[in-house]
Amino acid sequence: MIRCLAALAAAALLASGCATTGGAPDPRDPWEGGNRAIFEFNDGLDRALIRPTAEAYRFVTPQIVRTGVTNFFGNLQDIWIGTNQLLQGKIELWVNDWARVLFNTTFGLGGVLDIASEMRLEKHDEDFGQTLAVWGAPFGPYVVLPVFGPSSVRDTAGFAVDFYMYPTFWILRNARPEHWVSWRNSLAGLAFVNSRANALAVTDVLEQAALDRYAYVRSAFFQRRLNQIYDGNPPPAPRSAAPGIPTKAAAQLLELLDAVDGGRADAGGPASRETFEPRVPMNYDAVLAAANRPAQLVAKAGEADRQEP
Repeated sequence: MIRCLAALAAAALLASGCATTGGAPDPRDPWEGGNRAIFEFNDGLDRALIRPTAEAYRFVTPQIVRTGVTNFFGNLQDIWIGTNQLLQGKIELWVNDWARVLFNTTFGLGGVLDIASEMRLEKHDEDFGQTLAVWGAPFGPYVVLPVFGPSSVRDTAGFAVDFYMYPTFWILRNARPEHWVSWRNSLAGLAFVNSRANALAVTDVLEQAALDRYAYVRSAFFQRRLNQIYDGNPPPAPRSAAPGIPTKAAAQLLELLDAVDGGRADAGGPASRETFEPRVPMNYDAVLAAANRPAQLVAKAGEADRQEP
């Protein structure tokens, strides 16, 4: 079945005149053989179990409920997002994100309603991997994690901290210590399935656009990570896809990924720029200068897909 779908995708791309990937090794991905094996495992697991579960969840759960679930977990995430803003020296954005938590928790029924966005308090997306980048930690080799997908050595370390600091876990552990494991697992499962349901449109774009899906995802990951680290304002360079990956399709995938991270359930189009576009904080130049990152990130600026996030 997988080979059949791949053949259909190849025929569609050839008919539309899209180029294929060149197959040249990527210096950012020295473990490509192992990463591809894990990528295929993740893909098989997704097709057999995760995606059908997410589709069933979307089918039986009304849109208003899915939006409320997305808002609820997004509100919890804002606690750690704001903490990372503070660790990066972005004081204004830290105040913004914790104000979101305050208003959504108190007036938004515990975060089920996104009152803060209506108050024009923007939703952001920060994690400890981005904090490590601002502090000057090198990106390291590209890594594909089982189940969780694209990452890097630096972002894997950041992910471990993010996982431990996820508010759902430590809030439950302190509030209901006798039942916190079962509650933790149930909420983690709900968050995972809900996130996958929100990202179904991303999978559709990927299926339609990529001959080499592995290279396509890797390229999108590098572009998006660079954009996240610079809060939507990376160094001047063409944000084109890697060779052989249609630029328009890659841009659409990046938009959908940003929409999912922005907390919009069932993302099916571009993210709302009015609500979710990241803004560069006033002190960001000083933070980056202190972290000594620009010199590394603007090297070979003419080759966007070769930039290190």
